[in-house]
Amino acid sequence: MSKEDANELALLLNTPSSELGSCRYKIADPDKDDTDYRRILEIFKKYDVRYFFYNGGNDSMDTCDKVSRFMAKSGYECRVMGVPKTIDNDLYGTDHCPGFASAAKYIATSVAEVYKDARVYDTGMVTIIEIMGRHAGWLAASAVLAEVSGCAPDLIYLPEVDFDMDKFLDKVSRIYKEKGNCIVAVSEGIHYADGTFVSEAKTSATDGFGHAQLGGLAARLAEVVKEKTGAKVRGIELSLLQRCGAHLASQTDIEEAFMAGKTAVEAAVAGETGKMVAFKCDRTNGYKCEPELLPLTAVANYEKKVPLEWITPDGDYVTKDFIDYALPLIQGEPERKLENGMPRFARLKKIVAE
Repeated sequence: MSKEDANELALLLNTPSSELGSCRYKIADPDKDDTDYRRILEIFKKYDVRYFFYNGGNDSMDTCDKVSRFMAKSGYECRVMGVPKTIDNDLYGTDHCPGFASAAKYIATSVAEVYKDARVYDTGMVTIIEIMGRHAGWLAASAVLAEVSGCAPDLIYLPEVDFDMDKFLDKVSRIYKEKGNCIVAVSEGIHYADGTFVSEAKTSATDGFGHAQLGGLAARLAEVVKEKTGAKVRGIELSLLQRCGAHLASQTDIEEAFMAGKTAVEAAVAGETGKMVAFKCDRTNGYKCEPELLPLTAVANYEKKVPLEWITPDGDYVTKDFIDYALPLIQGEPERKLENGMPRFARLKKIVAE
């Protein structure tokens, strides 16, 4: 990174984080199979790596914890720090995660824009918007922030509560009959009482960590709703757009992401290891966010979900508590460098270590 152009590195603040690269590789428990860890240690020794910062969500913090424990057990001095980054916002111990706010802002803005478009014709329509979130519904819940623009969805369904198809169809039918339109925001991970995904995804299609690759839920629900109501129905899957839409990033999110990385580096230089940077926030009088360090062992493999008390009793919307939680996070518009009317993203050389 030190060999990259400083101006290009500065542009990373407004560039999708995928510019840095990523990986999906699950390493085993070092107590059962230390093959990968011995290879990591070999590489660390070869390049004299003494600081290791791992950026990501739940699985990444688990990996970071395993690497930290193995380095300590091997007697190799290497300070290991976890830096949170996940739009899923499901990391335990932190108020929220870098990335979530910008994704939430993109989702809420998109819902508001779809709201306007869905009402352009005299003929009504049912619109179902599928949003990421396998087991935690933070992203789908963010659709409620469209209320600020007067463009709230009618129904919001999260994976924290069981989904009932009959009740869903009755609700959509009633709203469509009363209003002539109905907008539904739904998490990709909603499931029936027996735990099966409504999308009917099979675990044979998984990512590198064995998680089911979900998708197609909006199309499935649209088909069922059309059959039930006879209405014009459109299914929209935000898919990758919600996690790479840097043009709708929150300035608050960008600043806090930078703060998380800066805190991790400063803590490691000061001698800390085996920790994750977390956010401690106060919304009592305005909004205040401060970083704190938590042991990796205390956060790895724990999943933070939307509190049930923030979900309405019928399970088809979220309360004002969620708005109060999320609204401060989406504030601010970043200044972005443009080139011929297009965003000027960082262009890294990605120079390999020697």
